[in-house]
Amino acid sequence: MHTLSRRNFIIQSSMIVAGASSLLRPGETMPDPVVKTMHASPEQLVDKAIEMLGGIEAFVKPGQSVLIKPNIGWDRAPEQAATTNPDIVSKIITLCRQAGAGKIRVLDRTCNSARRCYRRSGIADAAKQAGAQVRYTVTSRFRDTTIPEGRILKSWPIYKDVFDFDVLINIPIAKTHSLSRVTLGMKNLMGLLGGDRGRLHEDFDEKIVDINSIIRPTLTIVDAYRVLLRNGPSGGSLDDVSLRETIIAGRDPVAVDAAAALLFNIAPSSLPFLVNAERRGLGSMNLGASKLKLFDFRG
Repeated sequence: MHTLSRRNFIIQSSMIVAGASSLLRPGETMPDPVVKTMHASPEQLVDKAIEMLGGIEAFVKPGQSVLIKPNIGWDRAPEQAATTNPDIVSKIITLCRQAGAGKIRVLDRTCNSARRCYRRSGIADAAKQAGAQVRYTVTSRFRDTTIPEGRILKSWPIYKDVFDFDVLINIPIAKTHSLSRVTLGMKNLMGLLGGDRGRLHEDFDEKIVDINSIIRPTLTIVDAYRVLLRNGPSGGSLDDVSLRETIIAGRDPVAVDAAAALLFNIAPSSLPFLVNAERRGLGSMNLGASKLKLFDFRG
């Protein structure tokens, strides 16, 4: 068994390197950046975010297989902000193809009927048109997987594609959740799990970290183009949706979720699952000047 570990990354902008390197002690390396792009089309936001992270070639090499995990969990239209924006999914697929990726597959274990969710979200059509395989999850492809660093969960059924593919790109949508307050990148990985996911609700703040210790995305891209502010995770009312025109992306899943939590005026340190994830070495909530990079298309 192998996991998808993050690669070391060096910020290429000479101004950023010069400004931040003076704060480093000998032997220290630059932190993985988190980027936030705002106020443009979904495609433009993705393009700029990936550019700021060093280009898609920093994540996808020619011939590599790519597994893309959006949120397709609910029978909702894109305007209801319960599922990932299909234009963002399509753009990521296009970039992966431009990088020379081999097989590109999109999937999620849905809560409502998979056929309805895939169709109504717009993701199935968008992903197929962009050149990806679109698959429903099937029970036979979940494998009971040992979690070596699990504190509570020592094993769980995980979809085998997680370990068969070279690259995992996690594309959650930012929204509220009755259990965890928000559902972002770390929680979105539950769509790769089999079994009775209801059992994860007890001691959730440790169990979700257990899951993230074994499923390690190469890249996390939070869709905050539309944000579901209330009645998540399924929503339904357009009154609960706020148009933010924002993308938050990076290699460090803890930092990405921390930056996305601020969209809800939630301090990252008040989210126990993020505190636990940082404590256990999965990333950092520190969003200092050397880590969080902003680009606003409005100037």
